[in-house]
Amino acid sequence: MKKVGLICLVFIIVCLTGCLDIDETYDFHADGSCNVTYNFDMSKAISVLVNLLPDSVKQTPQFNMEQDTTVNYYNLLPDSVHRQMDSTQIATAKSSDVVMIMNLKRNKVRLSMRHSSDNVSDLSYYLKNLAKMTSNNQLGPILSSKKTPAPSENPFALTQDYYNYDIGPHKFYRTIDMVKFKKYVKANQSTFSMSKAMLIEMPYKVTVNFPQPITKIDNKKAILSADKKSVTFQTDIEEVLKDPDVMNFKIDF
Repeated sequence: MKKVGLICLVFIIVCLTGCLDIDETYDFHADGSCNVTYNFDMSKAISVLVNLLPDSVKQTPQFNMEQDTTVNYYNLLPDSVHRQMDSTQIATAKSSDVVMIMNLKRNKVRLSMRHSSDNVSDLSYYLKNLAKMTSNNQLGPILSSKKTPAPSENPFALTQDYYNYDIGPHKFYRTIDMVKFKKYVKANQSTFSMSKAMLIEMPYKVTVNFPQPITKIDNKKAILSADKKSVTFQTDIEEVLKDPDVMNFKIDF
């Protein structure tokens, strides 16, 4: 199970570093479909970690492993999880892929979660259930092996369930649930403290692309493209912790 071994190694690295560059992209299309991508880039943190490793570790096969693989999310899950899924969950999982890129020699470790929604209903369901999909309840069975215990945290835990979405044919709204957000911060406090101690920033970027111009947007950090069909929000986790509302937005198009 080469893929499983790779995932174990990557997730162990994440637990050791605790630092990510997070990039969300939403590509809306004229037919109502939408492609969603969550990128978790650990490359900056890996570069710090690698500098601390002895040469003996850098010469091991595990360190020199290179991988660039795309795997359907449903196929990653064990049969025990498949049996607990309903038809909607199965369809959502089969419309999602996990992308794993790793080259420690080049300080590159990146994981992505990609999903294709056919309509507003599919997209709403996916965003509402993404955190559950990527929790250790589902991914846990494939993160452990006889030689390596499953980590208590994983990078996909940052696929938040503390946002509420209101999505329509011509609108995309997101607002934060402060009760859930405070619970999330408390559960991940050690990760945030570690990244700060290592002097590694955790950038957080959201890009939303539309098939037609944006007519109204409510967010003080919004950067609108020249053609008004794309908007970007860029901050970092430290700023989000101080002012959670900074990543709320209401977009009409």
